[in-house]
Amino acid sequence: MLKSMTDIKQHEYSLLNEIAQDSMVTQANLSDRLGIAVGSVNWYIKRLVGRGWVKVSHLNRTRLKYDLTPEGMAVFTQRALSYARDSLKVYSDFRNKAKTLVGELKQKGIQEVHLEGNDEAIDILRLTCIEAGIRVSETPNGISLKVDGQGYQSNFTATGAARQP
Repeated sequence: MLKSMTDIKQHEYSLLNEIAQDSMVTQANLSDRLGIAVGSVNWYIKRLVGRGWVKVSHLNRTRLKYDLTPEGMAVFTQRALSYARDSLKVYSDFRNKAKTLVGELKQKGIQEVHLEGNDEAIDILRLTCIEAGIRVSETPNGISLKVDGQGYQSNFTATGAARQP
C-alpha cells in the first residue's frame, strides 16, 4: 500500500480532496472545479474505485454518492502530510539562509536594507531582518536583497557590486 500512496497523481489527489469535502458532488461539478473534462473525471473516479480509495453508492437512477474508503482517507492524509513536510523543509531552508545573510549584514554594521520582490521567501527575509534589528526600507538605499533561486542575493547598489553570500 505504501508504494501506491506515493504513486498518486495530482488529479487523483484533487478528486480525493473534493470528494472528502462533498460526497454528493457531481462529475460535472468536479470537472468545473478541477478544470478537466467530465470524461477524464469519470476515468479518474473509476481508477480511484479500482484502487479501493473511493466507494460509489447509487442514491437513485441518476444520482451517485462518492465516499472515501479508509484506504482512500489514508492516501489523502499521507499526501497532505507529505506536502506539509516538504513545505516546512522549504521554509526552514529559506529561514536558515535568511539568518545567515542577516548575520553577515549585522557583522558588517549594516542597519538598513531594501527588499526586492513580494513573495513568501521575501516575507521570511523581512521577518528575519526585523528580528535582528535591521530596518527594511521601502526605497533602495545602497543594499538591496532579493530571492535568487533557492537562496538570497544581496546587491550593493552604492558601489554597483553584487555578491552572493
